Amino acid sequence: MGLPVPADPKLPTLFLVGDSTVRNGQGNGAGGQWGWGEPLVDDFDATKINVVNRAIGGLSSRTYMNRPGGDPWASTLAMVKPGDVVMIQFGHNDEGKPDDPSRARATLPGVGEETVEIENPLLKMHETVHTYGWYIRKIVQDTKAKGGIPIVCSLIPRKLWQDGKVIRNTANFAGWARQVATQEGVGFVDLNEIIARRYDVLGEAAVEPLFGDPHTHTSRTGAELNAECVVSGLKALKNDPVAKYFSAKGTAVKPYKE
Repeated sequence: MGLPVPADPKLPTLFLVGDSTVRNGQGNGAGGQWGWGEPLVDDFDATKINVVNRAIGGLSSRTYMNRPGGDPWASTLAMVKPGDVVMIQFGHNDEGKPDDPSRARATLPGVGEETVEIENPLLKMHETVHTYGWYIRKIVQDTKAKGGIPIVCSLIPRKLWQDGKVIRNTANFAGWARQVATQEGVGFVDLNEIIARRYDVLGEAAVEPLFGDPHTHTSRTGAELNAECVVSGLKALKNDPVAKYFSAKGTAVKPYKE
């Protein structure tokens, strides 16, 4: 799958798992679109910690575990060692019909134990599809089982406005991500709200160049703003597991205040 691995396995590692809003394409800015995981590297001291962006565009929390041709989560989990941190951000690709013949990536809404049985048109096999929360919870629990430290992030907001403010996702994926983090007793970084507040202050005209497409994928400048919001959210955690690994740039970022 061409995903990066820790540069120095002896160091602790911050793994990023998610979709194209975390790592777009090959992570090289093709088409003017960047995920926040690339500029986030500059907020950490590479002599103290690896930052490994293993997000994959087009995947949902479900298909990150059953991607045709490989299992990104299994290969990532195999590298997690005690003390490593795994940041999780999904939601943009989790909507739709679970057995959509062109994508077959959607999860069921909510955080419960509901399931639906389908014949996966891409994998050509029977599949039990779970809720969004179930998949996030599994990544969290798998990480804990390896001695790692999971941190759940809510999905970044899209560039969609209503009454002069960016539309939040608290009624669905952002809210469900928070619920899972609370249930599992792990850190939660509410990127949906943290970033949306920044956009609200900037206003529509200033936010426009922060995107490389109509409403979802950020430009390099937008990705850098989002990475700063990630650091701000991490510093707001009661017990920030990466507090001692920031670079001078990351150290200068102030903690998020609700």
